[in-house]
Amino acid sequence: MEKMKVIMVDDNIDFLEVIGDRIKGWGYHLIRATSGKEALKLIKSEKPRAVILDYKMPDMNGLSTLEEIRKGDPNMPVIIFTAYPTQDIMKDTEKLGINAFIPKLSSNTDTIKSLKAALDLIKQSPKK
Repeated sequence: MEKMKVIMVDDNIDFLEVIGDRIKGWGYHLIRATSGKEALKLIKSEKPRAVILDYKMPDMNGLSTLEEIRKGDPNMPVIIFTAYPTQDIMKDTEKLGINAFIPKLSSNTDTIKSLKAALDLIKQSPKK
């Protein structure tokens, strides 16, 4: 069975490596991007099944990237994975139909388990 292809977008290269290695260890085919612009190019060429998107990035933030993703594929599963989980950010991204909003570091959730659960749900759902 072919591994589900996932793009993870984060400008923090160290974080991208650490969490990316974890995602690969769960059996997913991971593609890393360090900017929204790079992610949009990779989405077109690689055709991933899901996107894990950081919100705060220079040049093109997560919301702008998400808006562009929606123009190309309104049904692409997107997980917002951010260190800045404010109500305003949550409202803005929910309007664009995200699948999960996961704080990177939270005393209220197990971040890694939440991310894995969100990916597993996407993997199990039929492609739209």
